[in-house]
Amino acid sequence: MERTHIEADKTIAKRANLQSYENTKELFTWDHALQELSQAPSGKWNAAYECIDRHVAEGYGDKKALLFTDGDHDETFTFAEVKHITDGYAHVLKESGVKVGDRVFIFLPKSPACYFTILAAIKAGAIAGPLFEAFMEDAVRERMQDCEAQYLITDENLVKRVPFDDVPSLLKTWDIEEFDREAQQYEDADSPIVWLDEQDGMLIHYTSGSTGKPKGVLHAQKVLPHHLITGKYVLDVHDDDVYWCTSHPGWVTGSVYGVFAPWLNRATVVIHGGRFDAKEWYSLIERFGVTIWYSAPTAFRMLMSEGDLYKDFNLTSLRHLLSVGEPLNPEVIYWAKDVFNARIHDTWWMTETGGHLIVNFPSALIKPGSMGRAFPGVTVGILDENNEPLPANEVGKLAVKAPWPGLMKEIWKNKEKFDSYFTDNGWYLSGDTARIDEDGYVFFEGRDDDLIKTAGEQVGPFEVESKLIEHPAVAEAGVIGKPDELRGHIIKAFITLRHGYSDYDGLTEEIRQFVKTKLAAHAAPREIEIVEELPKTKISGKILRRLLKQQEIEKMQKEVASEWQKKNA
Repeated sequence: MERTHIEADKTIAKRANLQSYENTKELFTWDHALQELSQAPSGKWNAAYECIDRHVAEGYGDKKALLFTDGDHDETFTFAEVKHITDGYAHVLKESGVKVGDRVFIFLPKSPACYFTILAAIKAGAIAGPLFEAFMEDAVRERMQDCEAQYLITDENLVKRVPFDDVPSLLKTWDIEEFDREAQQYEDADSPIVWLDEQDGMLIHYTSGSTGKPKGVLHAQKVLPHHLITGKYVLDVHDDDVYWCTSHPGWVTGSVYGVFAPWLNRATVVIHGGRFDAKEWYSLIERFGVTIWYSAPTAFRMLMSEGDLYKDFNLTSLRHLLSVGEPLNPEVIYWAKDVFNARIHDTWWMTETGGHLIVNFPSALIKPGSMGRAFPGVTVGILDENNEPLPANEVGKLAVKAPWPGLMKEIWKNKEKFDSYFTDNGWYLSGDTARIDEDGYVFFEGRDDDLIKTAGEQVGPFEVESKLIEHPAVAEAGVIGKPDELRGHIIKAFITLRHGYSDYDGLTEEIRQFVKTKLAAHAAPREIEIVEELPKTKISGKILRRLLKQQEIEKMQKEVASEWQKKNA
């Protein structure tokens, strides 16, 4: 029997911060969320204060704020210790001339120092610009040049990738060990907090660049109510939770839902320094007693491909799992429910949106394949070509009614690009296509240019990919529309195989028939190619369909050229 939904666990739902989606949606206002902050309601804004200092002031200084491991050694920090360290760091920045609105870039591995320097920059009134530790010289140059970076905190290894001659705006660079030593002289200094306005810049993230030159997305202090309330309702943080977000703060998930949202809600945050390793990840969950786990579909699929490895670990502490980065395949949700006895809650948002917009809640039913429903206070629509709303179950452009607190303040030095996100009638255009069912659940179909029109039928690649990985041999799948003279396009799938499976005669046809019978004849790939790996973005693991399509077109062009040469030889 086909499973179409997963009910909420009654025990977990009863304890959830959001008890009733319908009631909360009816009564919710963003001002109510603002009132849950400490100083911001009176016009004094500083994200670092709200994340750390307020908890110390309210008597929670001895509570564990941070648990770190890199596989070799562990470190633990209380909220009071984090406040002390970030105060010292902020003093160093202010004494060195950092002023409100200055850009302080942080280029460090996933470590306590990375998190502390982000907070310190904001304490000092600056805009923090975290960089992903895997960035090479070109990526660092693009971001620091565009933003006219003035200060940099890095380490002895990553500094080698900084093209100093190409960033003339840079005034000072610290090695983190030197920075830490300087901070110690401010042992007994007064609070360095700089109080800001809600429109003052706080954080800048550059989009990954998979669709062109990276864009600098600037967020202002006004995002804080959005971070706090989604941390409360979507992450479902309680005072006894141990929370682990696997993303590096150089990406927006790693900052918003790795630093700000959990600490605004006084969670104990886990940092894992190092790359993906299934055994190490499972061991970390067991050792630290992780209760809330936020990761990406790629990571969950990789764990899924490891088979029964999870049985070697006690993972019963897990109660709430979430996913972000790309839509979550239904099969992965069913796997997690069977393996961890916990659902994975898909979430949808973007660097530009600043926080969750479409989500699944621990107290509500999940429809696997759906990203969830609009967060209270958010209006989501599906638009036609004239940017007018479509009825339920029609596929169109996924849009959100602007504004909301998390919405970006600007695209750095590019007003034209910023304006291009918005329609004349007030909608923010995401660039995704989707549909909304009669219950308000949103189903992703693809990017605007990912949809495949084949023989008059429109097919979303994600739906086909999700069905492909239900086949026991398929680990991951990327689906594109391949140009075809007869049908316009045919559906072609690129797949990787799970451990224990190898290619054999008839496997691809078996998989094609599986999709045909389980999904639809017109959605079954006419071509399936088995590959060693699929091209992906570095951190979120999004499959780069555009690259697959580009490679396929280039291959076709070479074949045509070869045929022409043979005929004219």
